[in-house]
Amino acid sequence: MKAVVVTKHGGSDVLQYTDVEKPKVGPNQVLIKMHATSVNFADIKARIGKFHVNQKPPYIPGLDIAGTIEGVGSNVKKLEVGQRVIAFLSNGSYAEYVVADEISTFPISEKVDFDTAAACPIVSFTAYNLLVYCAKLQPGETVLIHAGAGGVGTTAIQLAKLLGAKVVIATVGSNEKVPIAKEAGADYVFNYQEGDFVTEVQKVTGNKGVDIILDSLAGEVFEKSLECLSYYGRIINFGNSKGSLGGNVNTLQLHSSCRSVIGYSLGTTRQERPEVLKITAEGVLPYIESGQLKMVIGKKFKLSEAARAQQWIEDRKSTGKILLCP
Repeated sequence: MKAVVVTKHGGSDVLQYTDVEKPKVGPNQVLIKMHATSVNFADIKARIGKFHVNQKPPYIPGLDIAGTIEGVGSNVKKLEVGQRVIAFLSNGSYAEYVVADEISTFPISEKVDFDTAAACPIVSFTAYNLLVYCAKLQPGETVLIHAGAGGVGTTAIQLAKLLGAKVVIATVGSNEKVPIAKEAGADYVFNYQEGDFVTEVQKVTGNKGVDIILDSLAGEVFEKSLECLSYYGRIINFGNSKGSLGGNVNTLQLHSSCRSVIGYSLGTTRQERPEVLKITAEGVLPYIESGQLKMVIGKKFKLSEAARAQQWIEDRKSTGKILLCP
């Protein structure tokens, strides 16, 4: 079968489209024929050797997939051949066939096309867990979402509204990305590269600040975000896509204001508490099946064009989700 292999740590040119052996299904696994897979920023960080999970080349990159089950292991009870599914993988998704653990595989409705299905696992599960389990969003609260034109950003904007947020504010890194966040449903969108987003956020909130901040950028953006976090507000950091070492927290900003700083990683959750994802699936997939939550797909590439797809994201040209298809 065809697959994409990271031959060594480095630039996008280390991705090789080649023939590899078709994987064998284990007792608690299913064999899935890939219809589409997503490209995530984590794939790029792993390729250059800076992901928090150390992957040693050669390996197949990719975290999630949408496809059809073609084989089941002897211990698999709740899945069967022919089912349409999404899955999280530990052995790479940039391939024509993959194996996934039963606990990390979820059936999808016929109502959901494979492109939508492939775009949804990482971003919808992440956004739902950020808002529901980490932030404990309450109806009427105000939410600020950084990187609002990206996959998680556009999904979180929609979900925040569906879950009852009164006002959703987004920041983006360029003026070209402003319409993307607005189309997703953001009430206000600010370019954090131009002007002070803290001042703008305070303006639109009457100097009260926001109740919830979702931060995947870290560094200075994280530190400045604390300046517009309301009393009893929660800021959730779930990445550092700006490549910084992180942001500093002054504890004097926390105790008297009752603010909370929370960290979240879907990857860690998949590894340490995979059973939690079943609850997440039950919460978020109905929104996708009903069409209330729409996946924003920015661009599709052939599997053989994986290097171009990753470079597209690295060059910060991407909006929404980037997909690979056979």
